[in-house]
Amino acid sequence: MRASSKVEFGDFQTPIGLAREVCELVRRLGENPDVVVEPTAGRGAFLVAAANEFPNAALRGWEINNEYVTHATIALRAADVSARSSMTCQDFFTCDWEAVLAAQDGRLLILGNPPWVTNSGVAAINGTNLPTKENFMGLRGIAARTGKSNFDISEWMLIRLLRGLRGRPATLAMLCKTATARKFLRYAWQNDGRIASAALYRIDAAEHFDASVDACLLYLRTGFAGPQEADIYPAISVREPVSRIGLAGEELVADISAYRTLRHLEGLSPFRWRSGIKHDCAAIMELVRTPDGDVEDTAGQRLDLEADYIFPLLKCSDLANGRTIARRLVIVTQRFVGEDTGAIADHAPRTWNYLQTHRDRFQARKSSIYKGRVPFALFGIGEYAFAPWKVAVSGLHRSGCFQVVGPMNGQPVFFDDASYYLSFEREGDARLVADILNSPLCQRFLAALVFPDSKRPFTVDLLQRLNLAVIASEAGLGLRWQQLQRSSYTITANVPQTEFVMEELPRPV
Repeated sequence: MRASSKVEFGDFQTPIGLAREVCELVRRLGENPDVVVEPTAGRGAFLVAAANEFPNAALRGWEINNEYVTHATIALRAADVSARSSMTCQDFFTCDWEAVLAAQDGRLLILGNPPWVTNSGVAAINGTNLPTKENFMGLRGIAARTGKSNFDISEWMLIRLLRGLRGRPATLAMLCKTATARKFLRYAWQNDGRIASAALYRIDAAEHFDASVDACLLYLRTGFAGPQEADIYPAISVREPVSRIGLAGEELVADISAYRTLRHLEGLSPFRWRSGIKHDCAAIMELVRTPDGDVEDTAGQRLDLEADYIFPLLKCSDLANGRTIARRLVIVTQRFVGEDTGAIADHAPRTWNYLQTHRDRFQARKSSIYKGRVPFALFGIGEYAFAPWKVAVSGLHRSGCFQVVGPMNGQPVFFDDASYYLSFEREGDARLVADILNSPLCQRFLAALVFPDSKRPFTVDLLQRLNLAVIASEAGLGLRWQQLQRSSYTITANVPQTEFVMEELPRPV
């Protein structure tokens, strides 16, 4: 298969040894299906493995690749199970799974290894192996136009199969990315998917698929709504779980037991967390300052630009490693989203000419958020970004170490869009909030909430859930917090950098 085809179809064929290990587990857990269904059968490894473990079950496979259909048919014939097996060449996305699953009599076991690829990954190579466009997660506004609308194809497939079951008792055992399994479970629990029980068994994707990704076997039974929790096993061969995830309100938490102990620390942050500046044009917008004070682009080309639109920049890797002195610079073309950038031509003509020289790079930015915007538009920008003091954390790193960042050479420091931060006018306020966030109590609560293997363990939504007042009180910082509260009564809408919310706010859970 061509490399582009492998990307488009997420083609990671399951080794027969892993397929057998999965089927052995399913049998050990008490399953005795009448029909085994593999909706993306590939070369038939799961069906061949199931033929041995479930000698009385009918074996039914569907696969889009006709060559693989032939390969699987031959493999099933060699296993001497042709009489109870069948392979159908079928596009998953055009298949009527309600009808297919309804036609299978008896207890169902759905096995498989759906594609390990995202919708944006397929689109990037102009592939067509995608479901019909629909906002199946119900996202709105900018969330439906940016990263949150990107999903794994396997996530869509799992949801499609769950809908096709219509609450029927069945068992699913599917290999997928661990993050995909969690997102699917969240969707199923929130949308009455009739999940009776669920578990995740981690697998070594590097060993089995030569893939650098956290992966698992998603194992679940359907038929009625059971606890909205799932046991986590470190391997298929391990019989005792090491942790338990669960749904808390609208969100998944990494350790449901620890969360229940600390849930009183959840509420709504009185400060508004922000993401760093988004420009999607790092080669042009991000600069460096040489030891002798000159400015260069990332390719080492020296630039003669006015200082008016150049600010210090910290990357998420800087924050994760405790670096708060910026080594990079960033061109900031706007003070608020939608501001006309044409003024740069008058105030900083050399900077304007530099941007114009690279105009095609900006116009090539793929995100739809830039469509119809002024030239060189940014996101993650507002008056709050120009506040002198900030408390920031990397969204991409497992360490929830919150850094206090002050101005450099009289300028506010900016962050990349993989970082999150709070803005403050006063240094003392920033240091207090950082002390609260870095307290052992808050760190234990974050550990209960955060999935370290996530692509982005920390998000604005997660950080916004921290009840700083309660955490401060229990961490021995209550008096300082009360002083901050009293001083913040003087803040008005004209000073949005701190954005302190004074009213009592409802808890989300």
